Amino acid sequence: MPDYPGSDPIEAVAPVGARLDLPEAGEWKRVSPKYVMVEIVGTVVFLLIVCAAAGALWLLLDQVWAAWVGGLIALITLVSLAFEPRRVRSIGYQLRADDLLFRRGIMYQRFVSVPYGRMQLVDITRGPVARLLGLADLKFVTAAASSGVAIPGLAEADADALRDRLVELAESRRAGL
Repeated sequence: MPDYPGSDPIEAVAPVGARLDLPEAGEWKRVSPKYVMVEIVGTVVFLLIVCAAAGALWLLLDQVWAAWVGGLIALITLVSLAFEPRRVRSIGYQLRADDLLFRRGIMYQRFVSVPYGRMQLVDITRGPVARLLGLADLKFVTAAASSGVAIPGLAEADADALRDRLVELAESRRAGL
C-alpha cells in the first residue's frame, strides 16, 4: 500500500465494493423463485387498476390527458416487469453469530443488520397469491421504528423454522440485558 503524506499506513480501509459483498460473512440464502410470480401478479393488478381508471376518465369524462398518463404509467409498469426476476434474486439474508443480515435491491442496495437481542416481534404473513404458491413473508420489528425488516417469499416451512430460530436466538440474547 503506498504511503501518502499525512496518511496513516496502519489504517487500511477496504474498497466500498469489498465491504458490501461481505465475503467473510458466509453464504447468502435467497428467497423462493416462486416469489417472482407474487411480484408479477401484484404488478399486473396495479397495471389493470391504472388502465381502468385512465380509461374511465378518458371515455366517460372525455379527459384526453388521462389516456396519455395511463399509457405512460402502463409503459413504465411493463418495463419494470422485465426486472422482476432480477429484483427477486437480489433479496437475501444471512444468520450470523450475533445478528441477521438482510439485503435487497439492484441499483439502490439496502443492507440491514438486526441484532438478535433487539428483536421484539417476529411475524409471518401470507397474502392470497403467496398462500397459493406455499410462500410466506417473515417480518420482524425492533425497538427502533425505522428498522422493521421483512423477508418475503420464503417457503412456509422455512418461514416457520426461521421464525422459531429467531425467537430462540432473541430470547437467549435478551436474557443478559
